[in-house]
Amino acid sequence: MTITRQDELDGLKEIGRIVANTMRAMARALEPGMTTRELDEIGRLCLEQAGAVSAPQSTYDFPGATCISVNEEIAHGIPGDRVIAKGDLVNIDVSASKNGFYADTGATHRVGPVRPSLERLCRDGRRATQIGIAQVGAGKPLAGIGNAIGQFAEKRGYTLIRNLASHGVGRSLHEEPEEIATWPTRGDRRRIHKGLVLTVEPFLSRGGQFASDGSDGWTLYSTPAAPVVQYEHTVVATERGAIVLTLPG
Repeated sequence: MTITRQDELDGLKEIGRIVANTMRAMARALEPGMTTRELDEIGRLCLEQAGAVSAPQSTYDFPGATCISVNEEIAHGIPGDRVIAKGDLVNIDVSASKNGFYADTGATHRVGPVRPSLERLCRDGRRATQIGIAQVGAGKPLAGIGNAIGQFAEKRGYTLIRNLASHGVGRSLHEEPEEIATWPTRGDRRRIHKGLVLTVEPFLSRGGQFASDGSDGWTLYSTPAAPVVQYEHTVVATERGAIVLTLPG
């Protein structure tokens, strides 16, 4: 989607705020002993109360209102009977639509104290996303996002999952431009045009290289097995840089 009118930006800001508020409510409720299904129910109610529709459910018939991935699960985890425990890393991914506009956000949350190496991974995962967002602006190269994130990851001794990419969003959950790398690439000559709506969502890891399918047809796992965190925002490219749409308020 390319924004050309103020009402389009207003619509995207509204759904961006809704998904951000939903994720914040889920994160605040997150505690040991609850199941991922109970956590998802909080998200479902938040979306319903805001008049929004879960995007993974409406687009792909996903068996949950949100995606909740715990520890070895790195993306697209199905809410269910899994009990969340102290020391877990829980990724919450919320995407939804309202009035024809879509937004997508996600973050990895710590449940109680975790190992110092995982604390650093979470902190640096947030930083990697901010570094990627800083490369978004009218006229800039799309590949600049992944190249900047890659430099940061290499300097810190991390790897990046290389088959889970950022993407266009706005009028649908996934749209052009597709496969926006959040890792270093060569040969991608595409440029970011003014008003483009996209996600920035690197998957930072301590050894993982690729996402592999699980047996349920949805959940993805790191190959090789390693801790992975993801932080995601939906943004709009302007001549002055990125407008982040997925902020609570």
